[in-house]
Formats: sequence, structure tokens, C-alpha cells
Amino acid sequence: MIPQELPPYGLVAEFDSAQALVVAAEKARDAGYQKMDGYSPFPIEGLMDALGHKANILPLLVLIGGVVGGLIGYSLQYYTSIYSYPLNVGGRPYNSWPMFIPVTFECTILGAALTAVFGMLGLNGLPEPYHPLFHVERFALASRDRFFLAIRAVDPKFDLIQTRKFLESLGAKEVTEVPQ
Repeated sequence: MIPQELPPYGLVAEFDSAQALVVAAEKARDAGYQKMDGYSPFPIEGLMDALGHKANILPLLVLIGGVVGGLIGYSLQYYTSIYSYPLNVGGRPYNSWPMFIPVTFECTILGAALTAVFGMLGLNGLPEPYHPLFHVERFALASRDRFFLAIRAVDPKFDLIQTRKFLESLGAKEVTEVPQ
């Protein structure tokens, strides 16, 4: 059986400055490219908007995690004070909610924090020990002093030759094909 060659992951263009990367991402988005991502050694204001990324749902997940954590903390105390182990302390009612506040607060924080960590990992697709961009030798500079714009082959507008010409016209220092 003859091994079938895999299609490329996409193309990656290298830029010298953060501003050049943002301008290139804006032009690529305006040209109709949708499946692209930018890589830089530090956060760049405006890059997410230039790439066309939408706001994510992580803040909502953290809120839900905090509310669920608080409800679980309160419910656990309520159950143990009313049903499991009721104690009459100083004539107070079994459901003395003011004494439940510290534990409820801590469970709220714990639920929100755990949801934030695991939600962030899940939404980012981490851990990701392998990525096709690791095949590009110069991509190691993305954590030092270079800026990269990657357009994936799954993009509806992607054409290997036309996309390469487009990226070169944006002033890219180098355009590299990324194997699968």
C-alpha cells in the first residue's frame, strides 16, 4: 500500500514587530480568512480583535462554579446541622445561617478557582504536547523576539499558492508551509 501524503496544517508567516503582526492579522481578516492565530513573546493589545476572536465563556463558567461551590458548602452545613447531627447550642435554631457564612464563602472561592483553572485548560485545549507548528524551525523564536501569523488549511478561503502570495504581500519576513 502506498502511503498517502497528508495535507499541510497551513502556512505561517514571520514578522519583525508586534505592529506588523496586528496589521497583517487585520488585513487577513478583511481578506476573508477565519481560521488563523497569532503568536508572540508577549501579549499584544488589539491582536485578538484583529484575528476576529470572540469573547469566551470562561467568566460565565467561573460564576457558575462559584455559585455551585457556595450552594454545596451551604447545603452540606445545612444537612449536617439539621438532619445528620443536630445540636442545640445555647438555644439557637439548628439552621443558624450566620455561622454558615465563612464556610460558604470559602467553598464559593474554591469552586470558582477550580472552575477557572480547569475551564481555562479545557477551553485552551491544554495540555497539548504536540502541535504541527513545532515542525517549523524558526517558530522557536515566537517565545523570544519574533511574531507569527498562522493560517490553517481548514480555512474555507485557504489555497496554498494564493495564501502564500497573500502573506508575502503583507511584508512577512518568511512564509513557511507547516506539515501535519
